[in-house]
Amino acid sequence: MRHQNLLFLGMILGAAVGLIGPSDAVVWWCDLFGTTIFIGALKMIVAPLILFSILAGITSLSSQKELWAIGWRAMLLYLIATAVAVMIGLIFVLAIAPGHRGARDEIRASWSERRAEIARREGVREAKVEAAGRLTPKDAIKENLRQIITNPFDALASANSLGIIFFAALFGVALMVIGEKARPAVAAIEGCNAAMLQVTRWIMWGSPFFIFCLIASLVATHGPAVFHTLLWYVITVLLGIACHVGFLLTLVRVVGRMSPLSFLKGIRRAWAVAFATRSSAATLPVTIECVERELKVPRKIVDFVAPIGATIGMTGTALYEGVAVIFLIQLFGGLPGAEIHLGAVTTVIVFLTAVLAAVGAAAVPDAGLVTMVLVANAVGLDVQYIALIFAVDAFLDMFRTSTNVMDDAVVSVAVARLTGAR
Repeated sequence: MRHQNLLFLGMILGAAVGLIGPSDAVVWWCDLFGTTIFIGALKMIVAPLILFSILAGITSLSSQKELWAIGWRAMLLYLIATAVAVMIGLIFVLAIAPGHRGARDEIRASWSERRAEIARREGVREAKVEAAGRLTPKDAIKENLRQIITNPFDALASANSLGIIFFAALFGVALMVIGEKARPAVAAIEGCNAAMLQVTRWIMWGSPFFIFCLIASLVATHGPAVFHTLLWYVITVLLGIACHVGFLLTLVRVVGRMSPLSFLKGIRRAWAVAFATRSSAATLPVTIECVERELKVPRKIVDFVAPIGATIGMTGTALYEGVAVIFLIQLFGGLPGAEIHLGAVTTVIVFLTAVLAAVGAAAVPDAGLVTMVLVANAVGLDVQYIALIFAVDAFLDMFRTSTNVMDDAVVSVAVARLTGAR
């Protein structure tokens, strides 16, 4: 059986085992192999992989002109995809109005008790929301700049993607400019990059089992019952993501000139890993390998575009944040801390803030949470209301992360086609 098929078999079996309700001991072992070992191993290699892949990608280009041709196209496509994602999410949440459906009156009436219950169950997450609530948009801009302009060794040690990307791009362009003198360094970079990819293959050898453990632990911990209250909210997010996936596949067909079926077949392994790990950064090694080997995108483009996308190409996250904030306004509008009129101005503010916040999401810890707080703050929504959606956050995170990874692959294919490299 092919490795890709084993991945999906692991996901299905993991969900089945989780629904059965395994013992605490089984869940502990699943956490050990899935979260501690597998995700830990992927995160272990992410920082050096970003550094060497971007350096290898830039130094493999023939000129600064080629670097510019790839760079501006990638950034423009990521921005367009993010804006479209947020727009799709807002259309669905305004049309379906999940905050006005289901047990809305009961939720509003019992919010104090429910918030206390969530705080006890999600104490760490609640504390993070309160801390993030003190972060203003201006503070976020300063934080982004601090993360970008920082000691490169500190950036590597803390896996600060923006800092690594900035230094790698700066150093790579410097190597390109000095030319002949940089040949020894370029050869060493190419060797290190090849070694990192080999380490990735070793880790991925056991991925079907690790993904089985991840899914089993997730389902066993949360179970299907958590979705009852927030059913319409979950449906709205999933419909928005499905529509955005349709847009991405259209982009692949029209701009990338690739069959959507061939594209999906080529990225299915990266999609499965993203779905299970819920981390675009952790999936990056697999994304690079799939885009190069299966989609036949030149290595010099993949090495440059994919790591940047894993940091700023958060289209699924941007869509989710826009839907979440509008949903909470619909549900709690008029209550203390949510005295907001959901009109055109509020909707535009949510749109702009979600697009801009998603671009800098990787610059702060708990990226999706903090950027959602920024969107909520922009419209005057008390961040304490965000705690309500914690119950389904992990489930929806699987879908938005896999969409983020798909976006990285789409932009890589499109840039390769636009620059005539494929």
